Amino acid sequence: MNCQLIPRWAQINFQDRVTSVGEEFLFFHDFANLILLFIITTVLVFIIKLIRNKLTNKNLIQGHLLELIWTIVPGLILVQLALPSLILLYSLEEDRRNSAITIKVVGHQWYWAYSFPELISESLAFDSYIIKTPDLEKSGFRLLETDNIITLPYFLPTRVLVTSSDVLHSWTIPSLGIKADAVPGRLNQLLFNSYVPGIYFGQCSEICGANHSFIPIIIQLIKFSDWVKTLWLENMKTSNFQKAWSHRSSILGSTHVWLLTPLR
Repeated sequence: MNCQLIPRWAQINFQDRVTSVGEEFLFFHDFANLILLFIITTVLVFIIKLIRNKLTNKNLIQGHLLELIWTIVPGLILVQLALPSLILLYSLEEDRRNSAITIKVVGHQWYWAYSFPELISESLAFDSYIIKTPDLEKSGFRLLETDNIITLPYFLPTRVLVTSSDVLHSWTIPSLGIKADAVPGRLNQLLFNSYVPGIYFGQCSEICGANHSFIPIIIQLIKFSDWVKTLWLENMKTSNFQKAWSHRSSILGSTHVWLLTPLR
């Protein structure tokens, strides 16, 4: 069942995540807030007790056990926060050579340019501009719709190369749990593997000029077989296309290669 995940009016919590790393980020956020709530509650209780207590102990000048406790307990709390944080950090840096598809994203003022560098074809490179409010359909989302959208297969590891041609941008899709700065002269990369089909929206998260709010992102995730049939059927006859796919066959596996066989 397809779904559309977009920000809602007066939404307080995060958008739902459709990747394993994105879900782990949400779990860590809730875990950190739980610890923070415990600390704030404990401190408030002690403050209230100290304010309401009018008695003092003039003989109390030191407390080694108390000092030991309030030194060790915060250290244990920090370790408890640091371990899952480091695990998540290194999970983002997993081996990207095992990606099945690579898409290159170039930020411009103020639109995105997309291409598939491993599949050499002019038809697989396009620009994505915002659809202005007067041109929107009744069912469209203001400031989120684009004239061209990225269509990718779900349940397939996808690598995204992000760069910029002019100023700093940030390619961000909250539902997929991915975000990377687009820096001129520098190539950043992301890896995601969504397990839910649907349409996912994002926006530039770096102030990049006057029209910063008007370069949205849309990704549509569909079945791999549908993706091949609808988008690349016309490119299957080209030698560059076949050469590129023969290089990816070992990563895609027998199931996905079988899907390509009837189309050749």
